Amino acid sequence: MTASNGCTPLTYRIAFASLQGMGVDLARKLLDVVGDEQRFFDMSEKELRALTGGRSKIYRDDYRRECLRRAIDEEAFVRERGIAATYFTDKDYPHRLIEALDAPAMIYTLGKCDLESAHVISVVGTRHATQYGIRFCDTLIAELAQRLPDLVVVSGLAYGIDIAAHRAALKHGVPTVAVLPRGLNHIYPAMHRNDAIAIAKHGGMLLTDYTSQDEVQKSNFLARNRIVAALSDCTVIVESAGSGGALVTASLAMSYNRDVMAVPGRCGDEFSVGCNKLIATNKAALITCADDLMTAMRWEGLARQPQQLDLFPDLTKEEQAVVDVIRNQGEIHLNTLADVLHTPVYKLMSVLVELDCKKVIATLPGCRYTLA
Repeated sequence: MTASNGCTPLTYRIAFASLQGMGVDLARKLLDVVGDEQRFFDMSEKELRALTGGRSKIYRDDYRRECLRRAIDEEAFVRERGIAATYFTDKDYPHRLIEALDAPAMIYTLGKCDLESAHVISVVGTRHATQYGIRFCDTLIAELAQRLPDLVVVSGLAYGIDIAAHRAALKHGVPTVAVLPRGLNHIYPAMHRNDAIAIAKHGGMLLTDYTSQDEVQKSNFLARNRIVAALSDCTVIVESAGSGGALVTASLAMSYNRDVMAVPGRCGDEFSVGCNKLIATNKAALITCADDLMTAMRWEGLARQPQQLDLFPDLTKEEQAVVDVIRNQGEIHLNTLADVLHTPVYKLMSVLVELDCKKVIATLPGCRYTLA
């Protein structure tokens, strides 16, 4: 039904959700007093202040009129683009998200993804991901995908670990949710536009609590993290420096009584400092593989197939020795590998080339090697 001012129930909900400082907790408290969204906008400033005892600018007549005007435009935008606007009282508002007191009153989504899936994880980390972190994302999601057919992966579409998690999910056929720090009229960062399109087209979803008219603020990026944390059962921090958005996400997840897990890194590595500290202070469980996560979460999945080295092509004694060292030490420099094996570099090179051809190891920039 459309009101005489051209507003529909959705218009009022969009406008109400866009009020400054509005979240689920405040929305409930206001609606308990005023009754419904339309009445909030129909009442005068004087009536609202008298009824609520508040002095916020959200009661001002001019402010509320402007919110309604913008909401009319936003409703046209979401209808034209096929965007779903889900209000916190709607039955399909995610149940995990509604549990957070600072959850948004309205979310905007593009794509189809089951946010009520039984197994939802968030994977986040530094923008400056190393090959170690990127490979971990791929391996973890690949292993979980084999054992949890209803897995969903959530992240923030940012550079580094976030986009690595999304790409791993796409690669292994896992629905993934990208939570954005701005409206769906622009993809941020623009470099990940094609990834965003692939996510929406292949069983995933783009999600935000910002309208197409909201200005991009620095605070949006940290505010976005509350949704990343709240949407999932557990948050996995893959790599993080001593401070940053990933650690904020971890703190938020803990505040929502969600499990937090962190991937350990080598002492002294800049982007392992945050993860190692979370583990050392017992704020996060140590995770090295899918088994660790499933055990910590008490998730039952398909039995894991044994992964043994003999799954590799037949290896010579020299090749096996190289593989053993790389498995124990992780990413390693050519000179260090030669020292450990007491083998001249010129002899070692032929072994490394053969292992690379067999796709047992991967060659990295700077004469470094790791298992493929």
